[in-house]
Amino acid sequence: MQGTVDGFRYGAVTPVAAYVMACLGGALGLRCIVRTLLDNQSFKAGWLALGAASIGCGIWTMHFIGMIGFQVEETRIRYDVTLTLLSLAVAIVVVGIGVFTVGRRGANRTTLGVAGVITGLGIAAMHYLGMAAMHLNGDFRYDPLVVALSVVIAIVAATAALWAAVTIRGFLTSLGASLIMGVAVSGMHYTGIAAVSVHVHDSGSGTWAGDSPTSLLLPMLLGPVIFLVLAGVVVMFDPLLVLGDGEASRGAPSRRTGADTPSGPPSGARLGSLLTAARRRGR
Repeated sequence: MQGTVDGFRYGAVTPVAAYVMACLGGALGLRCIVRTLLDNQSFKAGWLALGAASIGCGIWTMHFIGMIGFQVEETRIRYDVTLTLLSLAVAIVVVGIGVFTVGRRGANRTTLGVAGVITGLGIAAMHYLGMAAMHLNGDFRYDPLVVALSVVIAIVAATAALWAAVTIRGFLTSLGASLIMGVAVSGMHYTGIAAVSVHVHDSGSGTWAGDSPTSLLLPMLLGPVIFLVLAGVVVMFDPLLVLGDGEASRGAPSRRTGADTPSGPPSGARLGSLLTAARRRGR
């Protein structure tokens, strides 16, 4: 029997909340990466790791907030804890590979392309690994073309995010880039959901292992959300991260002004010397 799949069980609540978390993780990750570019003396590996973890947690949180609104009307859904946690690890690790690659080697076309493909495939793997963590009284089936489209969207979104991370420096431009990243990542998620169909088994009396969405996902989401809040505190209390290029270059005009100042005596003193010399000649 064909199951009735609904990805918006709670209306716009879960998509909007998922989008907000994707934007938050993207914004924090971008600012952390920018931090390493504005100050080469900073602990670069630490900031890159914080940025990768922020983006990874944002993507994972977005996915599972969206999955809270996913249901199949004919059957209950439960989740496997191990696969759910593994999907979080995959999200952080693959984003970290991309972030460290461009953070260390720069954003030339080859590096950006390779890092974008690896990160995009990792994001897609996180999504479908999270889907594999779902247990229900039926079988999942996927439309190959829609799955391929979701993977392409993930690669494009990852490449754009990595490019923005090493190119965009200003606070407002980073914020705008994170909003676009949120659209792309959320679009990939719901494209992947659109690829799903469920064949429900005729017998509904069977049991299957796992925890229900509310009993598992809500408590598990607290950890990444708290991490993102703490990362936000770090960003807010770092002046260089908040002010960006303007703060970094503020001292430059004063140095140039000092360099342009004539080394000779002031014009008033020079004029006084000329008048004294003139009076002496008159005598």
